[in-house]
Formats: sequence, C-alpha cells, structure tokens
Amino acid sequence: MEDYVSVFTYKNNVSLMLQASDKTVMALGEKLYALCPEAYMNGYNWEALLRYYLEKNAPDILEGLDPDPEADTYAAHWPLTPENEAKAKRFAEIIRSLAEDAETLCRFVQENGGEIEWD
Repeated sequence: MEDYVSVFTYKNNVSLMLQASDKTVMALGEKLYALCPEAYMNGYNWEALLRYYLEKNAPDILEGLDPDPEADTYAAHWPLTPENEAKAKRFAEIIRSLAEDAETLCRFVQENGGEIEWD
C-alpha cells in the first residue's frame, strides 16, 4: 500500500513523490470529490490540500519546500540536507497516515474544503 508515495535523493535534492494516479490514491480522491466538488484530486489539488494541511499541522515541513504538481503526480523538493531528508520522510508518513485513515481526511476536507485554494 505504500507504493504511492516515495522519498528519494537526486543530485542536490531530496524529493517526495505522490502518485495521484495510483488506484488507492484515486479511490481516496473520489471520496474527497464527492464531499467537495472543487476537490478534483489531480496533482495540483493534492498540492493545495497537502499545503493547507501542513500549514495547520506541520508548518516546518513547508520551509524550503519547492512543490511540483502535475496532472497525475505531486512532487515536493528540498535542498539536500539531513534536516530536509527528515522533513521529506515525515511528510511521507503524514501522507500515508491520511491515506490510510480516509475518515479523518474526509472530515478534514468537509470542515476546511471552503478555505482550501483548489486548482
């Protein structure tokens, strides 16, 4: 179940990749879309949702983060440092936790969907 999110280093960056096209992530996206029609969960809307979630719950992860959403993926990059590697790993665990607890994520979108800047 963890194949949809990965953390890796390349050259001078540490990166996180969320595969929005993964069937587990797509199924979760369909639930979110049913709750909030603006939440069509492509890579751009995963970026909007995850940024909002991090602003509320783990703002330190956003420090130095360079997002790179696409239609079927969401990527986040930081300069390669031990601290940023730890951030990327924490962010991956947050994503896994949210994906594996769909009820909590759905409730979060129900309560905050109107404040999220969807694509």
